[in-house]
Amino acid sequence: MASAVVPKRQDTRKFFENLSGAGKSIAVLTSGGDAQGMNAAVRAVVRMGIYVGAKVYFIHEGYQGMVDGGDNIKEATWESVSSMLQVGGTVIGSARCKEFRTHEGRLKAAHNLVQRGITNLCVIGGDGSLTGANLFREEWSGLLDELLQQGLIDKEAARSNSELHIVGMVGSIDNDFCGTDMTIGTDSALHRIIEVVDAIMTTAQSHQRTFVLEVMGRHCGYLALVSALACGADWVFIPEMPPEDGWEDSMCQKLSESRSRGSRLNIIIVAEGAIDRQGQPITSGFVKDLVVRCLGFDTRVTILGHVQRGGTPSAFDRILASRMGVEAVLALLEASASTPACVVSLVGNQAVRLPLMECVQMTQEVQKAMDEKKFEEAVRLRGRSFENNLTTYRLLSYRKADSELPNGEEEAGDEEQCDSSFNVAVLNVGAPAAGMNAAVRSAVRVGITEGHKMFAVNDGFEGFYKGQIKEIKWGDVGGWTGQGGSLLGTKRTLPGKHLEKIAEQMRIHNINALLVIGGFEAYVGLLELSAARDKYNEFCVPMVMVPATVSNNIPGSDLSIGSDTALNAITDTCDRIKQSASGTKRRVFIIETMGGYCGYLATVGGLAAGADTVYIYEEPFDIRDLQANVEHLTQKMKTSIQRGLVLRNENCNENFTTDFVYQLYTEEGRGVFDCRKNILGHMQQGGAPSPFDRNFGTKVAAKAIQWITRTLKDSYKGGRVFANSEDTACLLGMRRRALVFQPVAQLRDETDFVHRIPKEQWWLKLRPLMKILAKYKTSYDVSDSGQLEHVTRIRPKESNTSATI
Repeated sequence: MASAVVPKRQDTRKFFENLSGAGKSIAVLTSGGDAQGMNAAVRAVVRMGIYVGAKVYFIHEGYQGMVDGGDNIKEATWESVSSMLQVGGTVIGSARCKEFRTHEGRLKAAHNLVQRGITNLCVIGGDGSLTGANLFREEWSGLLDELLQQGLIDKEAARSNSELHIVGMVGSIDNDFCGTDMTIGTDSALHRIIEVVDAIMTTAQSHQRTFVLEVMGRHCGYLALVSALACGADWVFIPEMPPEDGWEDSMCQKLSESRSRGSRLNIIIVAEGAIDRQGQPITSGFVKDLVVRCLGFDTRVTILGHVQRGGTPSAFDRILASRMGVEAVLALLEASASTPACVVSLVGNQAVRLPLMECVQMTQEVQKAMDEKKFEEAVRLRGRSFENNLTTYRLLSYRKADSELPNGEEEAGDEEQCDSSFNVAVLNVGAPAAGMNAAVRSAVRVGITEGHKMFAVNDGFEGFYKGQIKEIKWGDVGGWTGQGGSLLGTKRTLPGKHLEKIAEQMRIHNINALLVIGGFEAYVGLLELSAARDKYNEFCVPMVMVPATVSNNIPGSDLSIGSDTALNAITDTCDRIKQSASGTKRRVFIIETMGGYCGYLATVGGLAAGADTVYIYEEPFDIRDLQANVEHLTQKMKTSIQRGLVLRNENCNENFTTDFVYQLYTEEGRGVFDCRKNILGHMQQGGAPSPFDRNFGTKVAAKAIQWITRTLKDSYKGGRVFANSEDTACLLGMRRRALVFQPVAQLRDETDFVHRIPKEQWWLKLRPLMKILAKYKTSYDVSDSGQLEHVTRIRPKESNTSATI
């Protein structure tokens, strides 16, 4: 695998072999508040920089180090960023620097950079740090003139360092920067919050308590909003959307109603910058006193504080930061005097470059809109991802009174069907995946809100034909978001052999629409049901599938519910294993991951864990590749990094089994390193869902139910539902930047049914990136890397982006 597979259509692609860093110097610094994942970004910048032949420098202690110079600016080596990937915070230090805000401070900084020939800066920080970098760039030629006049540099130095290029990456746990879906550190901060909320829920349940949690976010409510979505909080306060006047009564009424329906706890989440409509702060203490005074509930306050900044970065943040670090180096290599300073970012699943000052101005406009009490405008400016989160939260928190529900939710009779109330069945199919329950909860509650009667099917299609179908109410799904596995029960059984019985059950229960949440079997099952529409009228109803499988092997979707949780399980285990290997020295671990024939978990897990080699089915390898990999590790053992990590997808090759690879490495590495093997197995399917999976599940299921409602209205004619066109049996998937509904029949051609994988998979383009970071020479296609775009551009209509998390 040392040699990359030569891509087809060579002529249409652009490879970065032409982009050389020879003779260039790049400096990387972290500034402002720290965020988990900054180290992964630093590591990627250093390794990619060295890979393209540039000199790379660390600037320790942020801008303060740049002003002070001396030992604060040190050349980086390949080994110096080893073992950084799994460490939180920033190992090169960060400091807030008043001196850099002065002209004299920037003059000193310029002198220190020119002395080392550094004209490329990679700044990882928040909007303040990036604005400072841009000002520095604008003043650069003036600063050089001053240094020349003062005799501190000569004309040659001024000429050879005449242009300063700057690329920014946003490291901020608040996710408060416009133009980017996710900033480095946000996902990890959500992990910390959700760990705390899950722990608090168990104690609150025991004592029937109400907990008020205060989370970070002085000017941005992202963390509060997403953690409220991910734990199903009763109420949330965020600065962008203050509650309506009189909220005190509404909130107390809602808490009291939830208790009267049998709930034993309430969770209220407050962003530290929360305000009311008059701009007055709403504090966690005030909310607590209000609940005690009005309801008399036993109430406690927990302020999370700096816990949110700490801990190890999540798999998502490591991958985000690694991709952005490599992209930043490419942007610096391609920069010219005319290109504006840019920020590299991720929108959906795609790397983009955005002009730094456009993003900063947009971010400042949000604050301005909030100051002017234009709250709807502030939410819109925050971007589509924030808006979608807020819409979904509102949808789920709005519960109609029982009397408002069609037929009264409590005792719905079989009266004449009205055209807004339908029977919708939800089922899980395939292997369990974390986040399935969050999706079911969201579907049930949004369905009830939209006026439908919701039915739960236990044990997939097997339970369907056996008649394990019952109505499911609002309260039945309380507390489901944080539960792993599948509470409805799930089986791999396909419907093909039981069509007659399934049709009969649909007739008995008068099922008007189907939502299937599951993996490859769910997709095949939907194909079988839609193909049988000619024979069975019962299947002529809207059907939609939401992908949920740890393997992430569903055609039509870049991501599936459950794969993020599995990646975190793999990454955590690999971190522990690497620690063990570092202790014993000269040890290589061979780790087998799940995924069937799909190499997603192995590849992306390898990128997040810093693996040396990853074997997958999609990229064939032979004995020569194995030999080259052993040789590569032998060379590595001569450096200061004396450990190795090799990941192998379970079905990557029927003959080169995990045992075979282990034995080969043991034999070939004799005297240089010893080997251990580890099969991760079903632990990748278990555990509490990650914040990403809870959220992704919640949002796609809500969107699926809204599609069902629209499709039902369109296909309700003459007193019954009849839908038999291709576009009424769909898969809802995430494609690059958008969530799209695709007819399953049209996805057939994109599928390799024998190996249960899509014929084309986006993540294969991350493989060269992983190899480069592990010091392999390879071909890297940059034709897909970010082109400079503009922030103000309206995004595609359906763009409910991935990292929307």
